[in-house]
Amino acid sequence: MKAAVLETLEHLIVKEVPDPVIGPDEALVKVWACAVCGSDIRIFRHGNSRVRPPAILGHESSGEIVAVGDRVTGFSAGDRVALGSDVPCGECAACKAGFGNNCRINYAMGYQFQGSFAEYVPLNRIMLNHGPVHKIPPGMGYDEAALAEPLACVLNAVEFANVKLGDTVVVMGAGPIGCMIIPVALMSGATKVIAINRSPGRLEFAKQAGADVAICSSEEDPVARVLEETDGFGADVVFTANPTPQSHIDALKMAKNRGRVNLFGGLPAGTKVELETNLIHYKELLVSGAHGSVPRHHKQALDLIASGRPDIRPFISHRFSLDEIGQAFRTAESKEGLRVIVKPWGKDGD
Repeated sequence: MKAAVLETLEHLIVKEVPDPVIGPDEALVKVWACAVCGSDIRIFRHGNSRVRPPAILGHESSGEIVAVGDRVTGFSAGDRVALGSDVPCGECAACKAGFGNNCRINYAMGYQFQGSFAEYVPLNRIMLNHGPVHKIPPGMGYDEAALAEPLACVLNAVEFANVKLGDTVVVMGAGPIGCMIIPVALMSGATKVIAINRSPGRLEFAKQAGADVAICSSEEDPVARVLEETDGFGADVVFTANPTPQSHIDALKMAKNRGRVNLFGGLPAGTKVELETNLIHYKELLVSGAHGSVPRHHKQALDLIASGRPDIRPFISHRFSLDEIGQAFRTAESKEGLRVIVKPWGKDGD
């Protein structure tokens, strides 16, 4: 089969590799769509301790099951499926408690397990039994189904931050994830969403996604503006959907007393941030993180996409063939659009 193989850092080659061979408890998926995530770019540039080159990346994907092992139940050849990233081991205390994204082993597609920047991806026993693999609802295209993975991560964050009726929500970062948070926050009851981004171009996407206020942080003080928009009280919930340390500092300042701050966007490994922790103490802030999702979030995301709430199609800005994966990565890294889809079987296939 043809696959994009990360040979070494910043060296991604499309080439022929052996076809996957599945066992009795496994399945084989023909990949029809795989989106480029920011984490794929970070692995490409800086590596990851869970990824050992040569490796096939890609974890926001969908396709058709073309073969199943003799002992597989629940799936059959011909099933259209969407795949998520985080795969619970199913055995540790965190997984048994339903928090598989906090599994100590931390299995993931495109990390320890082969990813989907390839014509075929194998699903092992752990993925089939415990992971985020779900049948695609009728009428949904493969491209939209692939975006159930990032939407699932958003659902995890919004749920953890407890967005509720009447909340004012700030989203710092207007990339694909930040823009997905906006409609989900509104669906959860937020009555005002404020989007913040350094470049004004991205803020147009945020407004299209439903943001009531758009703040360009390179042109004005975002903390002062948020306080102005909230009569000096601050926001009920603040999400940092970007990899910038300054956003963590500002988030504490723009949150209201007893507000919730969710550090959604990961920072480069080893980054240290000096926080004014007295703000947490005296304002009684609840500060949390959000990492990945669990399989139930992935299923919920598929159901939401099927309902059209949110309409996920505008989040797809570019499509490339597998042979064009270099251009796909460059486009995603340049922030020209939102989600970039790689199509192993051609850009017209869905």
